[in-house]
Amino acid sequence: MNDRSIPTLQTQRLVLRPMTEADFPAYAAFLASPRAAGLGGPLSQRQAWGLFCHDIACWTLFGHGGLMIDRRADGLCIGQVGISHGPLFPEKELGWLLYEGHEGQGYATEAAIALRDWAGQALGVAELVSYIAPNNAGSAAVAERLGAVRDLVADRPDPNDLVYRHRLVAAPR
Repeated sequence: MNDRSIPTLQTQRLVLRPMTEADFPAYAAFLASPRAAGLGGPLSQRQAWGLFCHDIACWTLFGHGGLMIDRRADGLCIGQVGISHGPLFPEKELGWLLYEGHEGQGYATEAAIALRDWAGQALGVAELVSYIAPNNAGSAAVAERLGAVRDLVADRPDPNDLVYRHRLVAAPR
């Protein structure tokens, strides 16, 4: 797989696009903030770089990865949505993050629906999970709006994480 196979997805209000080096400063600032507690943060710049590179490398290794979330109205990058896998994640994980000031407007749900549906159609994925810190009520609410259900017995990268399971309509491959 190469960079040309990374999709750009559009929704009514958003463009989900491949990550670029220019996206790293805002991404690292988010991960250095207390808001990154649900992702094991705050994280150092070195740790943020590792996760940033992981989100890009997943495209080559697995055919899915991270996409930045831009608002269509003004092109402002407001966060990221992605499907992660590999040694850090027991199953393919649908995750999202929004930069400060962009929560509560439905952006995470809209972006996650687009990437989830793309995964079902383009990859033939039948299930994804979301690993959510127990005190992250906002992300749990997004998972529930997506129709995911709690899985009490699933493996998880952090024993305290809540696991929400998404069942997709996968396209035949």
